Amino acid sequence: MKRDLAELKIPASTAFIPVAKRVATTLGGQLGLSLVDLDELSIALTQACDSAISAANSLDGPFDLKLNYFATDRALVVDVDLVHSEGHLKPVGPVVPVVEVDAELQRLAYEMIRCFVDDFRPEVEPRTGHVRFRMVKYLAS
Repeated sequence: MKRDLAELKIPASTAFIPVAKRVATTLGGQLGLSLVDLDELSIALTQACDSAISAANSLDGPFDLKLNYFATDRALVVDVDLVHSEGHLKPVGPVVPVVEVDAELQRLAYEMIRCFVDDFRPEVEPRTGHVRFRMVKYLAS
């Protein structure tokens, strides 16, 4: 059963990553994640936010990060979405990145996230530039 815990919208800036981490660790602690699990989730969330911010920097316009935190019977789930500051992304044609993202660095970032959470699902929509990451940290049985 899915239980919504919190929704957070912050500017796509590294200065706000500590806010996202604080919410995740507070909620994870309330659900019973260990200190090690909380540290691992914090590392993964930092990398996911940083990757989304890097994607925002290669697109035109101001962006926010929308984070949804929810619990299942077995896990804490955190979704990180890159959204246009004025609402949702509205494509007017193909997106041309300002900066080419290094595929190898992106692959390494994703692998690092996978090391610290139990499930990681990145989604990148090439036409709109929409980025979404889902991270799952299972509760100890």
